[in-house]
Amino acid sequence: MVQIRQISALCALLGFALTPVMASAQDGSSKAPKITQAFRAEFQNWLVDVRAEARDKGISESIISSALSNIEPVARILERDRKQSEYTITLSKYRKRVITPNNIQFGLSKRNRHSNTLNRVAERYGVQPRFILAIWGIETRFGAVTGTMPVIPAVATLAFDRRRSKYFRQQLFASLKMLHRGYISLPEMKGSWAGAMGQPQFMPSSYIAYAQDFDGDGRRDIWSNEGDVFASIANYLAEHGWNNDLTWGRKVIAPAGVRRAAVKSFNRKERGCRAVKKMSRNKSLSEWARQGVTKADGSPLPNRNLSAAMVLPDGEKGSAYLVYKNYRSILRYNCAHLYAVTVGELADALWVR
Repeated sequence: MVQIRQISALCALLGFALTPVMASAQDGSSKAPKITQAFRAEFQNWLVDVRAEARDKGISESIISSALSNIEPVARILERDRKQSEYTITLSKYRKRVITPNNIQFGLSKRNRHSNTLNRVAERYGVQPRFILAIWGIETRFGAVTGTMPVIPAVATLAFDRRRSKYFRQQLFASLKMLHRGYISLPEMKGSWAGAMGQPQFMPSSYIAYAQDFDGDGRRDIWSNEGDVFASIANYLAEHGWNNDLTWGRKVIAPAGVRRAAVKSFNRKERGCRAVKKMSRNKSLSEWARQGVTKADGSPLPNRNLSAAMVLPDGEKGSAYLVYKNYRSILRYNCAHLYAVTVGELADALWVR
């Protein structure tokens, strides 16, 4: 979920960002390389090796020829890769793009329209409907904005780029595998500027691993079948440790000293993306309470035997959150605190009690 963001002015206008699942952002050069003639020539030489590896992986010659002929590196993809909104705006600005009265009302109308399917998905996969709705809403405005960029040139450009070449090379071969297996045709294979596809914005490898055929029609249609969309989102969360008995977390009031201690306890050596490295160590809710942490309205924390980590998306002086195990499942979808907190708060706003 890399924090690979807005593919068009339309997305910015709507206040939603197209985000690929499991494309974890890493530190790298902040300046996009220039697409020179030498760069293009090197890209074409690189494609020769890609074609050879595709053959070794059993991809048909017809797919290799149709998908990898006449493609060029795309400059605006490299530029967008260096300008990812979760790391350039505050939580307040980001959430205000998403958690608006209009978007909440739109989401509730979708909840009412698809309540039967959502409830059946929730029962099968053990993921509450409000979280499925929230991710669907943030990813593609409840299916309205799914992206128009051809996937193969997008992932090929990012695979050639040194910053995250290993990850996107995997996505390129996963894309070819999808075409080879007939999951989708090349003209239909469009998505975000980073290759995220369909209403859940799955990267190709995530599609292969987690997309679901909920209605049993023989297709895992994350482009136009809402049942498959909901089931695929739910399956992704479930496969990454979702607990149906928990929520995601909550906004809290925390003393300044507690915030400072939380920052000092960040485990920057932990494996994973930057967001995972910027979470405090887990403590029980009772321990947080003893240190003076309360709910955002000043009332006591829940009296439950749960552990929670503190997250400070805008730094030590910004808003504070205590988050549970499910929060990490959301981070597996898109590893950025701005994204995960906004998913949680939008889910809360869409909760039909």
